[in-house]
Amino acid sequence: MTTKPRIATVSLAGCFGCHMSFLDLDEALFPLFDRIELDRTPLNDVKDLGPCDVGLVEGGVCNAENVAVLREFRARCKLLVAVGACAINGGLPAQRNALDVGEMLVDVYRHRPGLAPGSDVPNDPELPLPLARVHPIHEVVHVDHFLPGCPPNAETIGALLTALLDGRTAPLQPLPPLHYD
Repeated sequence: MTTKPRIATVSLAGCFGCHMSFLDLDEALFPLFDRIELDRTPLNDVKDLGPCDVGLVEGGVCNAENVAVLREFRARCKLLVAVGACAINGGLPAQRNALDVGEMLVDVYRHRPGLAPGSDVPNDPELPLPLARVHPIHEVVHVDHFLPGCPPNAETIGALLTALLDGRTAPLQPLPPLHYD
């Protein structure tokens, strides 16, 4: 019996839209799931990462926990794919990069109207330490493939996974023209 390739996914700092786009494969997921075994992913709520063939990472790196998770993915996944704008360039979370994180936290937790008297910036060991700026994942670890989009469409995600499973390199497909409903 041959083992199926193992695929893991994770969402760091972002909106979770890339995972939702992956789920938009709808019925095409069934033949894909016949070919793979899912490892750590919010899709199956598995929290521990084993050795994987492909790791799909969405979101930028905004805190110490993101760094640890990303380094674990890089260490355990043969191929690492940056999925979407946040993973590739920091995306929307990186909009805070022009601000001083310390000043921003003080402003939000001490000076906003409606706060209880004596409110302070949370300081709990359970909370991950925020980084001074949000980083795209390739600034922290080596990335093997980049899948652009916000989010990439389901067909593009499916084509990349199918190509990787077949041992091919997926050509980037041109994006459809933007349209507004």
